[in-house]
Amino acid sequence: MDTRNPTDTAATVIIGQNVRPGCEQAFEAWQKDLNGEASKYPGFLGAEINPPTAVQSEWVVVYRFDSIAHVQAWLNSGTRQDRLAGGHEFLDGPATQQVLGGGAQHRDPLVTVAVSHRVDPDNVDDFLAWQAQMNLAESKFPGFRGTELFRPVAGVQEEWTTLYRFDTADDLDRWLVSDERKQLLAEGEKFSDFHSRTIDNSFGSWFAFDEHGNDTPPPSDIKTSIAVWVGLYPTVVLLSLLLWPLKMPLWLNLLVGNLCSSFAMTFLTMPYYVNPLLKHWLRPPPNVPATKTNWRGIGISVAALAFWSVVFYLVTRVFWHLP
Repeated sequence: MDTRNPTDTAATVIIGQNVRPGCEQAFEAWQKDLNGEASKYPGFLGAEINPPTAVQSEWVVVYRFDSIAHVQAWLNSGTRQDRLAGGHEFLDGPATQQVLGGGAQHRDPLVTVAVSHRVDPDNVDDFLAWQAQMNLAESKFPGFRGTELFRPVAGVQEEWTTLYRFDTADDLDRWLVSDERKQLLAEGEKFSDFHSRTIDNSFGSWFAFDEHGNDTPPPSDIKTSIAVWVGLYPTVVLLSLLLWPLKMPLWLNLLVGNLCSSFAMTFLTMPYYVNPLLKHWLRPPPNVPATKTNWRGIGISVAALAFWSVVFYLVTRVFWHLP
């Protein structure tokens, strides 16, 4: 149960699920284990499992996090995707899902495509069978991380929604343009009334920390500032050394240098140096104490800056004699 009061920006996700007869106890044990994993994620406030009642035919699981960003980070996490695969044997058909709460939504940490279908009630069984074929086909493609299918919610969502998740944008594209998918789309022509939205976070962020380059809820302002410092110092000094022989006036040197620094930080320094170097501090594993990751991150930052300081001292004062 939730033992803390959520803040004004708290987010709640409500998942309704039918459970196969005879699997109730196994499902509840599996769900409790899943809730335990959720509790290790940033922003977790609480979780509830509500069995069916006279007015509620489904099992209802409620998660509460302190923000939309954090609840989406849990819903799309690799941990949850792996655990869902082990719970399919207890579930009877697709779930429903509602996400409620304030604050701006954060982009999913995996590369995801959300597909919404309008399905005639008379065609639901055919749609589910066709969807199962689609899921089986895509699961054989590299980088596949999981699929979730959500039923309509009366008065809230009139469409069936499917989420396909892949490790990278390239993995997703390989499936989207595949002959297998084209054939299945042709076979499911009567379900052609759909629209899709791709959520691709592999590019365009200084703080894409995980091994696939997908972004997550951002680190604190202090971590952000230190991480930028770790990357900015060697970038600025190296560019200054490269531009120094041009003997440009100060105002022009700074103008050109700042432009080059921006490009270098975005496309080279952050994704290939700072993020891999500090990923366990900027995006700590959920089961590692914060104190340990903080000291480790600070130590790595100090060591990196000390290394570059020594290198640039030797370059500018020993090998060369620069101002």
